[in-house]
Amino acid sequence: MTGEKPESSKEPDGTPINSNSPYYIHASEYPRQMQVNDVLADNNYNDWAQEMKNFLFAKNKVGFITGSIKKPGEDSAVYMPWMRADAMIKGWLTTAMEKDIRTSVKYADTSKEIWDDLEERFGKESAPRAYELKQSLTITRQEGTSVSAYYTKLRGLWDEIQTISPLPRCSCSNCTCDIGKRLNEFKEKEKLYEFLMGLDSEYSTIKTQILAMKPTPSLGTVYHLVAEDEQQRAFSVSKKTSTEAASFQTYTLGKKEITADFSQQRKKSASKDIKKVTGEEVEHCNHCGKNGHNRDGCFKRIGN
Repeated sequence: MTGEKPESSKEPDGTPINSNSPYYIHASEYPRQMQVNDVLADNNYNDWAQEMKNFLFAKNKVGFITGSIKKPGEDSAVYMPWMRADAMIKGWLTTAMEKDIRTSVKYADTSKEIWDDLEERFGKESAPRAYELKQSLTITRQEGTSVSAYYTKLRGLWDEIQTISPLPRCSCSNCTCDIGKRLNEFKEKEKLYEFLMGLDSEYSTIKTQILAMKPTPSLGTVYHLVAEDEQQRAFSVSKKTSTEAASFQTYTLGKKEITADFSQQRKKSASKDIKKVTGEEVEHCNHCGKNGHNRDGCFKRIGN
């Protein structure tokens, strides 16, 4: 019947499971759904894990992989709903993996075991990857791309570096120090300088102006200042191009008019029947094209 709850969304006693419950499974959901943009590979765990956690959070099921929703005993009333929900999550996880990785976790009993295994293998801080990201950050330049595209590329590198090498946090009891605040401010300035260093040379003026500001503006403010400078520059170039095009068109039309007038004058001069020879006017025949007679007396026309 329309609107009837699927069997998997019912309690053992047949009552429907509340849609807000982590055990709730919608009728349209199935284990082998692809829930992230890219499958898990050897080099994209951090992005993959973040996307998957966001998805599970939206489904109210992130507690299965974090361990906050623990597996109940077999005699519990929620044992079967828990098992069904966990089986669904395992299907979502394994579907979004490359075949070799999927094979390595297929015997895990729970989704948490799969998650913990992946975290152990791929989630630890990777010195080679951190070095690679830092190197990419050092050589990243605007190189003629838009300010937005350049900033987006930097943002991706910064976010991945933060995931692999997060900033240390103060763990003082009743902490009154500002270590965390200072670290964040330092990191923000570091990103600001990296952004400015990679801009093309045409932004040297705005860079100088930004660096002279007191206090130093935030990274977001700097981005908007540079983006506005880019827009103004593009507008100026467009206006200059339009003016030059109009000037060229005027010049071309004027040149065509002069050329046409000159050609017309030459035709008129060439079509005259009388030419001046040694200061005297000489008759010219339009029939044979010779001088000394006119059309009426042309021998070729009237014959012998």
